[in-house]
Amino acid sequence: MGLSSTLYSGVSGLQANSTAMSVTGNNISNSNTVGFKSSSTVFSDVLSASVATASGTGQVGRGSNVSTVRTDFSQGSFQSTSSATDLAIEGESFFMVSAADSAEVLYTRNGAFSFDSDGYLVNAEGYRVQGQTYTADGEPSNGDPEDIQVDLDTQIAAHATENVSMSTNLDADEEVTGPFDSTDPDTTSNYSTSTTIYDALGATHTVTTYFTKTADQEWSWNTVVDGEELDGGTAGVLNVVGSGTLEFDNSGALVSGASGSSTAGILDWVNGADDSQQLTFEFDTTQFSSDSVVFSQEQDGYTSGDVVDVSIDNDGVVSATYSNGETIDVAVLTLASFANPGGLLKEGGSLYSANGSSGEPRIGTAGSAMGTIYTNALELSTVDLSQEFVDMITIQNGYSAASRVITTVDEMLQEVINLKR
Repeated sequence: MGLSSTLYSGVSGLQANSTAMSVTGNNISNSNTVGFKSSSTVFSDVLSASVATASGTGQVGRGSNVSTVRTDFSQGSFQSTSSATDLAIEGESFFMVSAADSAEVLYTRNGAFSFDSDGYLVNAEGYRVQGQTYTADGEPSNGDPEDIQVDLDTQIAAHATENVSMSTNLDADEEVTGPFDSTDPDTTSNYSTSTTIYDALGATHTVTTYFTKTADQEWSWNTVVDGEELDGGTAGVLNVVGSGTLEFDNSGALVSGASGSSTAGILDWVNGADDSQQLTFEFDTTQFSSDSVVFSQEQDGYTSGDVVDVSIDNDGVVSATYSNGETIDVAVLTLASFANPGGLLKEGGSLYSANGSSGEPRIGTAGSAMGTIYTNALELSTVDLSQEFVDMITIQNGYSAASRVITTVDEMLQEVINLKR
């Protein structure tokens, strides 16, 4: 092995350190890039040449090269933000994104998302975030991940009230008053409460439930609607649309009559709404010696509404809130994890693609196995500037030393050339 070979050893040092400086420079330039994972350069020696020595065969190195550029996928710290669509993952998973009209899925730790003009949840480059949509029954579809989209311009349809529930106490000290008479409700009842319900068109109607004590430990209930709201009805005349009996034991607990329903078809609203609406009444009622009172009452209907807000919770569920107060789950983000994330290929824009080295992605939703999603947060770069500056000094010294090898060998070759003079 002669001096000429030593020149190439020095050149290999220049090339290897040059590559390392590129990696370090890239790290430093991305020290503020959301979700960026820093890289480090691993050197290895070049296969040595064998030389004959007095004691046998010896080996002389022939320089160095870059063995691999390794990505550090350690957890980055979080930065709090004011955007509800900013997300960060604690764990080893990745968000899944895809370009419009493309079947290729890419992966990212950068959760700086927003909704575009078409209602798609996208990253800064316009790639659409992937997830599982919810069915009409409010359950995830469990199909392949697809683009997450919230229809920001369409109203949610009205939903006719089907269930009315009440939590009440009826005063055990009341006098027996019944039976109930809808033409004289105030005299033939002991207590009443009103509830607003919705028809299929989203119009509101007031129904009033009268409670009448008919015997010890027994009450009747009658729900009425003013006739002016019903087709063929008369204003001021109350129409009974539901009734039943509540029975209590000696301790005031309800023993029968906890549920009841209206007669199908009797709710024939004057505005032309679907006349098949039927109400189911649920009573969580006690009979204690204290004032009659309604603790709570609920019904499941609502009028139509526009989207006023979109939020994402820590389970990755995307929900739309409407002007009618309803919140509808639209989709849930899917996450991907890899057996060897270090094998992922960088695609720019904080995106990665899978390949044979990374293995196939394992797909799921946020949880103990896939990691935790945090809202109003972004994962910061894992670049440690102090370490990068130390690496720069080391690389610079290595580069200078390699260049010195070349100049020294050049001087030695000049001495050989001068031997003929």
